[in-house]
Amino acid sequence: MASIIKDRAIVNDDWTVVRAAEDGTLPAVDALPAGKVLVPLALWQSARDALTAARGAAEIGVWLAGDSEPADIVSDFDKIALIAVDFPVFRDGRGYSIARLLRERYGYQGEIRAIGDVLRDQLRFYERCGFNAYALRADKDIHDALKAFTEFTVQYQGAFDEPRPLFRRREAAAAQKAPA
Repeated sequence: MASIIKDRAIVNDDWTVVRAAEDGTLPAVDALPAGKVLVPLALWQSARDALTAARGAAEIGVWLAGDSEPADIVSDFDKIALIAVDFPVFRDGRGYSIARLLRERYGYQGEIRAIGDVLRDQLRFYERCGFNAYALRADKDIHDALKAFTEFTVQYQGAFDEPRPLFRRREAAAAQKAPA
C-alpha cells in the first residue's frame, strides 16, 4: 500500500485516484475500483447521484485540475470525504490558488490533498496555501520529504496558515512590549 503525508505524518493511503482514459472518456460508476476513490470533477458532476448511492460520502473524494473552478464543488462539501488538487507538472501553480480559495473563500475544513507531480521542495508552500495531505511522486523519498516542513522557521509573507506578514507580527510584538 502506498503512503502519503497527512498532517505532517506518514500514513497509509487507502484512496485510488481515478483518471480519464487516454481518449478522455470517463469510467462508468460500476467500473470503478473497490474501496475509496478520488474521481475527477467531470465524473463527479456527471454521476454525482449514482456515486453517492453506490459509495456514500466516506468513500468518495473529488480531484480538481488546475483549470477547475472550486466554486463548482462548494454545495457538495457534505457529500465527499476529501478534495484533491492535481499538479500535472511541478511548475503548474494554479492548484495553490484553488487550495486558498477552498479554505479562505469557501470555508472548506476537510482534507485537501496535493496529487500528481508533488515534490519535497514544494510541501511547505502547499501547506501555507491550505493543503494538509500530499501524495508525493512515487520516485521520491517520503521520509526525507517530512524535513521540508521544518527547514524554515520564519515566513515573511502572509498566507493561509499565518495571514499577517512578518512586519505586522513584529509591530504587534513591539506594541505588546511597549510601556503603557
